[in-house]
Amino acid sequence: MAKNVLIAAVAFIFVISAMPLVGCKENYMTEKKTIVTMKGNPVTLTGKKIEVGQKAPDAEVVANDMSVVKLSSYFGKKCIITSVPSLDTPVCDVETHRFNEEAGKLGSDVVVLTISMDLPFAQKRWCGAAGVKNVITLSDYRYASFGNAYGVLIKDLRLLARAVFVVDKTGVVRYVQIVPEIATEPNYAAVLEAVKNL
Repeated sequence: MAKNVLIAAVAFIFVISAMPLVGCKENYMTEKKTIVTMKGNPVTLTGKKIEVGQKAPDAEVVANDMSVVKLSSYFGKKCIITSVPSLDTPVCDVETHRFNEEAGKLGSDVVVLTISMDLPFAQKRWCGAAGVKNVITLSDYRYASFGNAYGVLIKDLRLLARAVFVVDKTGVVRYVQIVPEIATEPNYAAVLEAVKNL
């Protein structure tokens, strides 16, 4: 008898604990550890996992003039969306210069967005000093909306992991690259190939 009561109690606790997850898969924020490292140390990413073929999530970010911009306002063009920890670090500097150079060759139907947690006026200063004119820098500092929507928010640091997403003109994700080690550059050739295939 006592054994049956114990089994029933355990089953009840299991059902109750699982209930918040039923029917709310889309809103459930996940944490992913060991997918990405920073200088060899695993970091925890939070947010939703992005899959190729899904509609690109919208997010509210802040432009260099401090205005709030919806990511979806760029859909309608082919979009290369890169996330970086900070433009003021060596690898992010090199990466953004490279995408700036490539953006100049890709044509007017392609837009390159670089999103970081840097403050908007810091992004504007960096672009001016670096001579970057073909990449649009956007800040996620206010809401972490992009980081959560695209699953690249580093939980403990409140920075964005290094990643690249390619979105087609209809707003569908066609390519995803989460860079395994944040201190390394992305695979540029794979990104450019994905854009050319759209």
